[in-house]
Amino acid sequence: MNLTQAQLRHLRGLGHKLKPVVTVGGKGLTESVIEEIDSSVNHHELMKIKLNVGDRDVRDQLLEELCQRLELRLIQRVGNTALVFRRNPDRPRVALQ
Repeated sequence: MNLTQAQLRHLRGLGHKLKPVVTVGGKGLTESVIEEIDSSVNHHELMKIKLNVGDRDVRDQLLEELCQRLELRLIQRVGNTALVFRRNPDRPRVALQ
């Protein structure tokens, strides 16, 4: 998904006030966690995910795998929290400027 710099800034601004919807724990990306993230991102489009696993390299690897499997766009990652976006083609919720 191609987003302009203005759209990325807009999404970061919207994501600032959000709380993490899903937390990935010590067991990593289990099928139930992936299904929950998929369901949540279909509903919210823009959401935060908390990654409470390993060090930075492990978090980056899990986040990359998650984005590839679910076709998510990583908007921002700060520490253990990632802001991701995926447009819902049937019911768009987030207005992209």
